[in-house]
Amino acid sequence: MTLKTFATAIITVAELPYAYDALEPYISSETLHFHHDKHYAGYVAKLKELTTDTRYSALPLEDIVRQSDGAVFNNAAQALNHELFFEQFSPQPRHAPEGNLRRAIELQFGSVDELKKSMTSAATMLFGSGWVWLAADNDGVLYVLSKPNAGTPLTDGLHPLIAIDVWEHAYYIDYRNVRKEGVESMFKVLDWAKVEQRYDKI
Repeated sequence: MTLKTFATAIITVAELPYAYDALEPYISSETLHFHHDKHYAGYVAKLKELTTDTRYSALPLEDIVRQSDGAVFNNAAQALNHELFFEQFSPQPRHAPEGNLRRAIELQFGSVDELKKSMTSAATMLFGSGWVWLAADNDGVLYVLSKPNAGTPLTDGLHPLIAIDVWEHAYYIDYRNVRKEGVESMFKVLDWAKVEQRYDKI
């Protein structure tokens, strides 16, 4: 009889695409060290532990999120959410969307500023820890979603475009309990060119 074997999980910690101090004064080096190196890396380490020698071990991270539940889902979703979160920032961001994404935002929200207000309001009102997302369906229609804990648009069949982390470790060092200021700071370094790339892949 041939025994089925599984590979070690392929998920790894994605390095920051900029220096730890590159997003200051909006997001501090101290915050990024704790957020990326401790919290995000912790989710990845736990996911490896949970998925090694299982059916998830060789799957892409997005597929693990879509197919799992319980602890595997929580750690896989947090790992993916954080990848999307860190990747969307830049020390030299483009501060406004263009092209198809801008047209979709203006059609559904009126303006980019109104979208930011909507997402900031949703983040401020979300009780406890979680994520606020700008996501799109397969037709490019946009949605603002509030998700508790490790929630992700992938479970709704949507494509994540912007990830706003409202777990306290994302903002507390810099902004203490004033979540609204922490969220507004994230928009200061959000690179709309990267958001457009995500939108244009739909």
